[in-house]
Amino acid sequence: MNAPLKETDTTNVLEQHKSYRFVTDLLARADIQINGTRPWDMRVHTPEVFDRALAEGNLGLGETYMAGLWDAERLDEFFFRLLRANINKAVQPSKLVFHALRAKLTNLQSVKRAWKVGEAHYDLGNDFYAAMLDQRMTYTCGYWHDAETLDAAQEAKLDLICRKLDLKPGMRILDIGCGWGSFMAYAAEHYGVECVGLTISREQADYGKSLMKKGLPVEFRLQDYREIDEQFDAVISIGMFEHVGRKNHREYMEVAHRCLKEGGLFLLHTIGKNVRESTPDPWVDKYIFPNGDLPSIGQIGDAAGGLFVTEDLHNFGADYDKTLMAWWENFEHHWPQFRARFGDEFYRMWRYYLLSCAAAFRARDIQLWQWVLAKPGVLGGYQRITS
Repeated sequence: MNAPLKETDTTNVLEQHKSYRFVTDLLARADIQINGTRPWDMRVHTPEVFDRALAEGNLGLGETYMAGLWDAERLDEFFFRLLRANINKAVQPSKLVFHALRAKLTNLQSVKRAWKVGEAHYDLGNDFYAAMLDQRMTYTCGYWHDAETLDAAQEAKLDLICRKLDLKPGMRILDIGCGWGSFMAYAAEHYGVECVGLTISREQADYGKSLMKKGLPVEFRLQDYREIDEQFDAVISIGMFEHVGRKNHREYMEVAHRCLKEGGLFLLHTIGKNVRESTPDPWVDKYIFPNGDLPSIGQIGDAAGGLFVTEDLHNFGADYDKTLMAWWENFEHHWPQFRARFGDEFYRMWRYYLLSCAAAFRARDIQLWQWVLAKPGVLGGYQRITS
């Protein structure tokens, strides 16, 4: 990889590059300038950035950012403008054909592969996530309807789910992809239920032991969701369906169906995409969530068809923008204590991840849905709860 140019030489070299005019015109559609003075402008240090971005899309853009070959003061605003102007659709990377075919033809989320994301992402260290997240360590979108802080938004989301499921004391709940147990602990404390949570992260399972020692009726299991076959009064899954994969959507719904008692409710909280046939982002797949695959509304509907009645569908994706920006502020504030462990490239990687994702939700490029699914359907109709 070429070394960044000296500032005095950068402008002339960039302007002489074969792709400069094309990239400049493309970015102009999003009101972004190369080496401009506004916070969202792109400061490019080497023309290699142009070549990598045009050939590899977000993979090339992300890797050159991690290497320090370009910057933007407000990375979130840079990506917001890029996505809102559909610039990503104007670039068709030539080197990602294999990636697209691999995502469509291979079951990247098989039982054997499913554990990879736990090891690569969720096992970075409980202390790291405790510094970035809210006090309950909730690593999913908060509900900012009446909230002004991250803690309040996350508690509002947990309570919203409990009320949507109409939880009552003594009920037994299955949490598929339970994370650090924030929902299970909240539901046990405030609604008197018992919870069983599944996770593929050893760090999360270890953290769960501390909750169980407090006497809460919560059980953490280091187990793939496909292995469970028990009956529960209600089933929830918060921020886990993104890891299931299109080839496993139906099996996932069949597991939820067989584990849910007759007359019960299943709440699915998931990030989703606006189009059905799309390829997982190559940079996110390589560096953040290996083998992730965002579903569309149609794919979820297909998977649930014949098993559940969709009683409610609630989109509050814009709230993920606020949640991610709050995580970014926490990450930035606490970074000095993690610098020696992770290094500067990790810092740039994590900055790119949090701020580009915030921008994607801000631009409404991706969504956050809560589905309420019933087995077999609520007689007289389901009463929607949104506040």
